[in-house]
Amino acid sequence: MRLKGKVALITGAASGIGLATACRFAVEGAAVVLADLREPALEQARARVAAAAPDALTQAAVVDVTRGDQVQATIEAALKRFGRIDCLVNNAGITQDARLVKMTEEQFDRVIEVNLKGVYRCTQAVADPMIRQGSGVILNASSVVGLYGNFGQTNYAATKAGVIGFTKTWARELGPKGIRVNAICPGFIRTPILDTIPAPVVQKMTEKVPLGRLGEPEEIASVYAFLASDDASYLNGAVIEVSGGIQL
Repeated sequence: MRLKGKVALITGAASGIGLATACRFAVEGAAVVLADLREPALEQARARVAAAAPDALTQAAVVDVTRGDQVQATIEAALKRFGRIDCLVNNAGITQDARLVKMTEEQFDRVIEVNLKGVYRCTQAVADPMIRQGSGVILNASSVVGLYGNFGQTNYAATKAGVIGFTKTWARELGPKGIRVNAICPGFIRTPILDTIPAPVVQKMTEKVPLGRLGEPEEIASVYAFLASDDASYLNGAVIEVSGGIQL
């Protein structure tokens, strides 16, 4: 178990990649703090983690990453119970798509507030405890959209490109403190958000992937587990595309 004895906090943990990551970390031996805005889904997620790793220690936290007070309270509760936080996975994110000429300021601001400032808030809150303990890993969810852009996603692309900038900057600032900061850029992953996308659009997405299929949340979770482990001890400031070789 590569994460035995570690404590991980995962935002957006109630479904999709966040839930898969929580399950994988628990199987790898980590104590897991599941943070999400949706309380009923969060309790279901906690049960899923318990089923995957019956001996794992878990803690659920209802938190809105746009609320600094809630983020801070979540960090403090995790520290009170476990005494440390070894890994933060900044997974929480939303989309509110529209073409540039039709995007409202509210749509733009909401995605920035969650996807970009939420990552900033969570990382800032966990940085001091990690500095005090002299170690830590921060893993940021970017996207291939942050690398290549995508039609109708001005706001989302801006946030995911910004997360890459965060990652590169924090790797320099926090690396000397014993804290590694890396990012993953997933491609098209089979998560519940695909349920809202028409089948022909999903088919077109799939056709852009040389491997001929969409990714699974567990395939992203496995990369996060590697990055959180000591096996990745010399990876800092890396931005890893996990997309099946997608061509956008």
